[in-house]
This record gives sequence, structure tokens and C-alpha cells, in this order.
Amino acid sequence: QVQLVESGGGLVQAGGSLRLSCTAIGRTLSSTPMGWFRQPPGNGRDFVAAIGGSDDNTYYTDTDSMKGPFTITRDNAKSTVYLDKNSQKPEDTAVYYCTAGNYSEGYYGQTYEYHYWGQGTQVTVSS
Repeated sequence: QVQLVESGGGLVQAGGSLRLSCTAIGRTLSSTPMGWFRQPPGNGRDFVAAIGGSDDNTYYTDTDSMKGPFTITRDNAKSTVYLDKNSQKPEDTAVYYCTAGNYSEGYYGQTYEYHYWGQGTQVTVSS
């Protein structure tokens, strides 16, 4: 059984920086692709970024309103994946979810391609 535990959320001032962390507990996921989605209030879950397992290729949302830029990285020695973003905006307010799974090629942006999910961490950006 794998548990994904997110941290780093909270209240952020507009223009500030954000770093979210997600640690896999129970089994190493060093060869498993991982990603981040976010869910704003009253909306569905949107893809933010993904990083490959063995190749570390990165993928980011192409939704203009969500472009940050975000940066996704992973530290396999710590079984942790990170999401960084500068210049936070109020519209970045959302619950951010970490996820892991062997998505099919090109389908990294689909929630159904992922097997494991964290509980989510709230990020609130104040203006």
C-alpha cells in the first residue's frame, strides 16, 4: 500500500512563491511517473504538471490561465516530488493533489491515468 503525503500549502501573499512537497510512504515510486493536479473552489480537478519515472521528462499544463510557470522536480532518494511556482496569483487558490501512476504515453493530463492520490493540500493566495 502506497500513501502520498503532501505538504507546503497554506496562505500565500500574491506575488509570493510556493513550494509543495509530496512524499511516497510505504513503497518506493522512483520508477513511477508522478504529477500534480489542482482543484479550485467549485471546479473540477485540473492537470498542472507531471514528471516521468525512469526518464524524468516533464510535462506542464498548456492552459493559458494556469501557466505560471510551474516547475516539477523529484528526489528519488527521498521518495519526494516537488512543485514550485513563483508569482502566485489569487486565481492559483486551490486544493493541490499529488498523484502517481503509469500513465499511457501522452495521457499524463488525465486523472484516470493515475493510481495513487494524496489527500490534497490547500493553497490560498491573498491579494
